[in-house]
Amino acid sequence: MRTKSIVQKRLADCNNISDLRELAKRNLPWPVFNYLDGGADDELSLGRNTDAFNDYELLPTQLSDVSTIDMATTVLGQKIEWPVFLAPTGASRLFHHEAEPAVVRAAHKFGTIYSLSTLGTTTIEAVAAISSGPKMYQVYIFKDRGITKDFVTRCKEQKYDALCLTVDTPVAGNRERDLVTGFGMPPKLNLKSVLSYARHFPWTIRAILQPGFDMVNVTSSPGASNEISDGVMAYVNSQFDRSISWKDVEWLASQWDGPLVIKGIQTVGDAKKAVDAGATAVMLSNHGGRQLETAPAPVDCIAPIAAALGDRLEIICDGGVRRGTHVIKALSLGATACSIGRGYLFGLAAGGQPGVERALGLLRSEVERSMALLGCNSVQKLGEKYIQRR
Repeated sequence: MRTKSIVQKRLADCNNISDLRELAKRNLPWPVFNYLDGGADDELSLGRNTDAFNDYELLPTQLSDVSTIDMATTVLGQKIEWPVFLAPTGASRLFHHEAEPAVVRAAHKFGTIYSLSTLGTTTIEAVAAISSGPKMYQVYIFKDRGITKDFVTRCKEQKYDALCLTVDTPVAGNRERDLVTGFGMPPKLNLKSVLSYARHFPWTIRAILQPGFDMVNVTSSPGASNEISDGVMAYVNSQFDRSISWKDVEWLASQWDGPLVIKGIQTVGDAKKAVDAGATAVMLSNHGGRQLETAPAPVDCIAPIAAALGDRLEIICDGGVRRGTHVIKALSLGATACSIGRGYLFGLAAGGQPGVERALGLLRSEVERSMALLGCNSVQKLGEKYIQRR
């Protein structure tokens, strides 16, 4: 009970997502935090994802009736209580022993969509059993198409509401922090990492006694489980297919009869191809700055794609969202909604489910407060009149 009260006190002292990041940094071993926090190469895209929001200014309209603020919106066929949902992120168990279930419950409590990653540590079926709220599953098109098809079948059986295809990972990005810290499966230990694991004894002892780091959706797929011998990550890496094309997206769309999101889009040309291939939405993303270095920030991709295709697909801004004003700016530029990854993982690492709830609560309050200060009483009314480039 005392430990719980200490966690609650520390979370209450966090006033924004950046504070939760600092608490996560304190709680996690050095290699694990840097895996969560890092990006590719010189991390220019990583930094720009958030900094680019500063290139836009909000234009308030005064003496507007903001006695009530309607933040509800509809995305991926689901009505959600506010225009932010939880993006797919791999291996949540790394950051807290409560793992994906903690995040699922928090998303349900805050009336929004939870997205499960293929590389998650909780099964499709377990997540469905935890929450009746809206859910999306993220897939890759593996070399063995049977595994991808198995994921789709399982999602249909468990009544997932949307499918998300990640397309920006033909190979893994050059994440140099992981090379320095020795992060990996298994880790390559050095003196600094050993000392950090020792200092973070609660995390380390749980990792030893209750590991649970397996990519269980992969290992539970019949086709994959028969072939995994050198480890799950080695198998997954061997399954990434550099030859996939828009024809494969058409194939995936034919297997799925619901909203289909393409994650990793950044150009008008690719957004058009996504629509033509059967997608209903795009997640504008550079994979959190973890793949192609100097790829544009997602917020800068919104306006051109909205102008060209806004009436033909939904646009989700994924990357760098740390403040409520970021959400408002994205929607004013033409996005349908925003999704967050690190934003909630910092909360998870800071304090499990209460930490995720603290992250979502802070962000939702910022959106509502900033809407009132903007003089706009509904997210459906946001548009170009409320924003300008500096």
